[in-house]
Amino acid sequence: MKITVTGGRPVLTRHAEAETCADPSSVMTLLADSDSTADGFTSYRSTFAKGAVGAPAHFHTKATELFFVISGSLQVLVGEEVTVLEAGDFLAVPPHTPHAFAAAPGCEADVLFVFTPGMDRFDYLRLLGRVMRDEADAKEIAASAERFDNHYVDSPVWRAALEVSA
Repeated sequence: MKITVTGGRPVLTRHAEAETCADPSSVMTLLADSDSTADGFTSYRSTFAKGAVGAPAHFHTKATELFFVISGSLQVLVGEEVTVLEAGDFLAVPPHTPHAFAAAPGCEADVLFVFTPGMDRFDYLRLLGRVMRDEADAKEIAASAERFDNHYVDSPVWRAALEVSA
């Protein structure tokens, strides 16, 4: 079999060599950041503990965020709608669309995330881990909104969904 590559170069991240970021409720396996991808995407895999809260309501101005649920169940907010993605489900959230995610109530979740076009988001994921472990101030997240194209918004719908699942 011949593999033809057009455009960019292949990106291979071996599981044993991938960097991981952990916090009390999840482990993120960093797969490809935009600086290593000629086509400019970012990808990582997150495994969420049972009932773990992922990201609060936010949006991106440049990137489409793709979700693929490998196993378990992921509760997501898209716009003003909350739904549950199951293993094998795929979701694409376009720019400027508020969204949030967490492991579905009583469930774990293993999810592949892809951002396109990508940004160098690995530093953002590392920062999140440091904040969750009380090694950095949460104000650093707010200060990094433009750099990482991650803009937090208030969502009464998402807050209500989290209260019901608590």
